[in-house]
Amino acid sequence: MTSSHRPSRRHGSRSPFKPQAVGSLSGSFSLAKIGARRFDPRDPYHFAVSLSWPAFILGFLGCWLSINLIFAVLYVLDPHGIVNARPGAFGDAFFFSIETLATVGYGVMAPESTYAHVVSAVEILGGTSFSAIVTGLLFVRFSRPKPRFRFADNAVITRHNGHPTLMIRLVNERLTPMTGANARLFALVGETTDEGYFFRRIHDLPLEQSHLPLFVMPWTVMHRIGPGSPFFGLDATTLPSSDVRLFVTVEARDRALASEVQDIKDYHPSQICLGMRYADAITVSDDGNATADLSRLSLLEPDGTVPASGQMELS
Repeated sequence: MTSSHRPSRRHGSRSPFKPQAVGSLSGSFSLAKIGARRFDPRDPYHFAVSLSWPAFILGFLGCWLSINLIFAVLYVLDPHGIVNARPGAFGDAFFFSIETLATVGYGVMAPESTYAHVVSAVEILGGTSFSAIVTGLLFVRFSRPKPRFRFADNAVITRHNGHPTLMIRLVNERLTPMTGANARLFALVGETTDEGYFFRRIHDLPLEQSHLPLFVMPWTVMHRIGPGSPFFGLDATTLPSSDVRLFVTVEARDRALASEVQDIKDYHPSQICLGMRYADAITVSDDGNATADLSRLSLLEPDGTVPASGQMELS
């Protein structure tokens, strides 16, 4: 994924379309698109399952209320169309619509005229369809697997086996183990070409170990910083102001759910700590059993490699 444009056009003519926010990729990084619609009538399913739970519940209640209000108005148009309902009483018509939409049929109120029978028949047909759609959406939303990966709050750069190394620690929060875990690390870097174009390039950062056959305990993914790395040559002064956004993606198979789960986390340059390392989060008992303390996942400590000047260069 790359994009480029002339710097002079970065704040140029405005598009007539309102920018639409793209769903946050992780906790702190988000995008916006111009010319894209949040709701596409050709793809209502994706819109419904991508809503947050509060928005989904409000949308469901709004649709349910709107349908009943519309049919209540239709019933009121025939003051004598419903048995045992007060003529022209909107409240009686509204509650009769609720019972008809849910196909409950208490028997106290019932359609009497041909007009009311036709309206109730249409509502029953719509009610069964509405119930089936909502049931399916609820099932999808509840059954959709959640990754339950927890990432450290900060990435660190420390020396490992004599080389400056970028590290990110993460853990599987579930008690059940995951299998076939794969991690990828990449950096989104802003560059300017010789022709004067601003260019964003994705650098795939090689990892010392990108695969775990069994993901149970905390996992630290490591990228050795060399001449080909976008972090090569940076120091404690230039790193926080650099136009480098770090992303880590993880996918694994949840044995309990028998499905693949995946997640993504991004780090701003200010969240990359130079000369720090992760504190121990695993203790081993005398009988050899290991215990992971997830509350220490993001705990950092100085590694003693940064000089007093704080200008350790990543090279």
